[in-house]
Amino acid sequence: MTADLRSLYADFVMPTYGRFDLSIARGEGGRVWTEEGRELIDFGAGIAVCSLGHAHPRVTAAIAAQAATLVHTSNLYRTRPQAILAERLTRLMGLPGKTFFCNSGAEANEGLIKLARKFGSATGRYEILTFERSFHGRTMAGISATGQEKVKVGFAPLVEGFRHLPPNDLAAVHAALGEKTVAILLEPIQGEGGIHLASADFLRGLRELCDAHNLLLLFDEVQCGLGRTGDWRGWKSIAPEGVEPDAVSWAKGIANGFPLGAFWARNITRDDRGPLCDLLGPGTHGTTYGGNPVACAAALAVLDEIEENHLLAHATTLGAHFAAALRNLGSPLIREVRALGLMIGVEFAAETNARLGLPADKPPALALTVALMDAGLLVIPAGEHTIRFLPPLNVTTAEVDAAVAVLRRVLGC
Repeated sequence: MTADLRSLYADFVMPTYGRFDLSIARGEGGRVWTEEGRELIDFGAGIAVCSLGHAHPRVTAAIAAQAATLVHTSNLYRTRPQAILAERLTRLMGLPGKTFFCNSGAEANEGLIKLARKFGSATGRYEILTFERSFHGRTMAGISATGQEKVKVGFAPLVEGFRHLPPNDLAAVHAALGEKTVAILLEPIQGEGGIHLASADFLRGLRELCDAHNLLLLFDEVQCGLGRTGDWRGWKSIAPEGVEPDAVSWAKGIANGFPLGAFWARNITRDDRGPLCDLLGPGTHGTTYGGNPVACAAALAVLDEIEENHLLAHATTLGAHFAAALRNLGSPLIREVRALGLMIGVEFAAETNARLGLPADKPPALALTVALMDAGLLVIPAGEHTIRFLPPLNVTTAEVDAAVAVLRRVLGC
């Protein structure tokens, strides 16, 4: 069966991904099964998407019920699931504001960029400061904003108006401010960049700079938001006090795999044009599928499950257990374990491949990802030396221990 699927992909699917040689047929909770029936622990969760694991019954029931009622109208009309979800997200933010719904994280970040440019248009400001190692999606504006050169190759000319600065360097940000600067965009926890955390002082310093210079502070929480760090707001897990963004993007875990993205803006007035959350008025932004009733019903089910079963606290507790277990492996090949809740990165030494007999032509993160997959564990590479563990928020201690045991076997420690 896999051979047939391999041929279909080769003949009919564009080769835009470096796919692993694995064909997944079904999933349940934190596990998946291949077309041949092999079972694997899935600690990639669709790259932090399946917050509740695969085929969660509550989400399945919500999708089925809404699909039997109303799948799609258009955003020319109101639907109750979208309105309820927007109110719910604002309540979780703990600040007054409004949400725009789209279909993906890239679209959500595109919305943040448009919001910033609209905000700066009256004064001719358009430049957005972003950071090295960042990732903001694969649209033209997204790759232009991303602080990784590899995503830009072959797509020049890029969208102008972005500058990439060293993360956690407030002096560099201050020095980069210019008359065209309108916003600062960052991931509080860089996911694709290798699970690197912004410091609390850095986040607070950015807020102070934005207030002093009338800039927007934009947080890309596509990967770290809505529970993964142990808080609905990823940045709050780093800086509980003294930091509030002007706008935030979400996607990935918001609807457990049903396509949905969103960005939220504060109900705050920063110039004479009224509230920021009303700045994108009729005709300035839109989407055909964004916020459709089925996606919103799925998201509401996800939020209900997280809230009612105390999965934020669970993510904090299990994340600490997981990170401790990884550090206790004691492998000389592990350079660092970086973790916040259930967003965990393990950085490996350059000599990992040679020490483990892995292919020399692959970076350690990729070679280890393949070796772990062959051993029954799915993880996600992040850069050349780091692998990510992004399990469901309802993962069990037994599942965490089983995953660590697989890594121990592969590392031989």
